[in-house]
Amino acid sequence: MAASKKSKGGRPGNTAAAVWKLAQPIAESLGLTVWDVRFVKEGALWYLRIYIDKPEGVGIEDCEAMSRAVNGPLDELDPIDQSYCLEVSSPGINRELTRPEHFETFLDCFVIAKLIRPLEDGSREVGGILRARLEDGSITLQTGEEESETMTIAQKDMVSVRVMEDDFLEDE
Repeated sequence: MAASKKSKGGRPGNTAAAVWKLAQPIAESLGLTVWDVRFVKEGALWYLRIYIDKPEGVGIEDCEAMSRAVNGPLDELDPIDQSYCLEVSSPGINRELTRPEHFETFLDCFVIAKLIRPLEDGSREVGGILRARLEDGSITLQTGEEESETMTIAQKDMVSVRVMEDDFLEDE
């Protein structure tokens, strides 16, 4: 699998957008939603990753059904010039929040924001309860027990924001 050409959309983001548009109605017909679509290069290989979700959680059967259902229409659309691997999976328990609706869904949940530059204490992560996502993409976290203990982090200063729901699994 050689990966020297760009996608027909010109950039991986355009490919992801075209695939999202194709995949969303297929997912809905299966009782799923598309959480995210990513077209990324890892080493010499390109991967088209479609992350699916549903309220009661995604199982391997859902991933298989989505993969089979999207494969033919994806070949028809043909948005990618080079060879790639198609992966359909759940976004996982500690899912990354990337879209405005993701942040809305997980308001009042504990998240970890990974930062581009370290804070004064040298840490590159900030954990807290997600209290807001502002129009400019910045987020406000409650970092202490008091509601007034907050920190607002600009979107440009973050690498990623992930939900840390696995803490709840430890309590069970």
